[in-house]
Amino acid sequence: MMNPTPVLIRNARLIDPASGKTETGSIAIQDGVIAALGAGLDAGAVPEGARLIDAKGMVVAPGLIDLRAFVGEPGHEHRETLASASRAAAAGGVTTVVTMPDTHPPVDDPAVVDFLMRRARDTACVRMLPAAALTKGLQGREMTEFGLLGEAGAVFFTDARHAVDDPLVMRRALTYARDFDALIVQHVEDKRLAGGVMNEGELASRLGLSGIPREAETLMLERDIRLARLTKGRYHAAMISCADSVDIIRRAKQSGLQVTCGVSINSLTLNENDIGPYRSFLKLAPPLRHEDDRQAVVAALAEGVIDVVVSDHDPQDVEAKRQPFAECADGAIGLQTLLSAGLRLVHAGEMSLARLLASLSSHPASLLRLPQGRLARGAPADLILFDPDEPFVLDPADLHSLCRNTAFDGARLQGVVHMTMVGGRIVHQQEPQA
Repeated sequence: MMNPTPVLIRNARLIDPASGKTETGSIAIQDGVIAALGAGLDAGAVPEGARLIDAKGMVVAPGLIDLRAFVGEPGHEHRETLASASRAAAAGGVTTVVTMPDTHPPVDDPAVVDFLMRRARDTACVRMLPAAALTKGLQGREMTEFGLLGEAGAVFFTDARHAVDDPLVMRRALTYARDFDALIVQHVEDKRLAGGVMNEGELASRLGLSGIPREAETLMLERDIRLARLTKGRYHAAMISCADSVDIIRRAKQSGLQVTCGVSINSLTLNENDIGPYRSFLKLAPPLRHEDDRQAVVAALAEGVIDVVVSDHDPQDVEAKRQPFAECADGAIGLQTLLSAGLRLVHAGEMSLARLLASLSSHPASLLRLPQGRLARGAPADLILFDPDEPFVLDPADLHSLCRNTAFDGARLQGVVHMTMVGGRIVHQQEPQA
């Protein structure tokens, strides 16, 4: 494949979340990497024949890295394909997507990993990296072959929306993964306690819906933290959603354990009141919590206790979602709205733009040992150009996913991605409005 045309972006607000450095200047891209950048970028650093782009003061930052997206391929292509998910990602400024392993067949064999990587190379416009199943068939009983799956290209091991209930299996997994420096990712939800359909509390009682207590999350998280201490393995809680979980993670980090965690963009920007008149697109797992919990996870992200923000992109078709709230499937799409929804926190003064971008790029890159997620000379040119202040109203018709179950249907948002670049190639471009 031929090298992409060199590009020079001028008059940009350059934000490198890895270093925390922000400056106004230019950035030159050549042969798929950042060739030069800075306020004093001279004409001699501009590659010959480069395409010139005037950023007009907009932000240039590393492309986002989303550690949790459900894609139907293989087996459920009517919900989402690698191609459609990648288009949604590109439009939202996401340049790397980690796909969950609960496909059909599940990603518990190196041949399936190889299929996904070849399929993504042929059809996707952004980087699509497969996560492999932690247990065979996602059944929670017998571990998969971490070594072979890792060699095939799996970036971490998880049973996706299924928690590993058996503590002995989790102990063995953490111990085995330690020898490969592999990352174990757990969906922290005890299904025996999580028998409801929304956050347990007064609102659930008034709506006549069964509740899910916070303890469904915290009990499993506490157990796993103790197993991480026992095994010295690398452990990541996929998504936490309440203040008690924040306290558990904070103590684990203070103890020096190799423990990290993520939070869904939905838990950061929405609460249980948004369910309103039984809006089924807001039936999620973990459920939307009380406003006190939302504020706690936002503060924890700003503080650095929470490491990464994920979209928890989960396409569901009309038959699965257009049902009574208690009977519909969990999940909402989120790749295309990940950045604009996150910018709500910045505009509300709850955290800095650099901190938000770090949780969406440099921190997930560090967890996966990826070279992306930074603005630095020689780094891969996975970049986004966006206007953090440009307003829009989300129209589901503008979404690139095959399903339309967005939690932000009709929402007023700010933050438009005008260009997305992967390996120096422009994969999404939107002209500024007049």
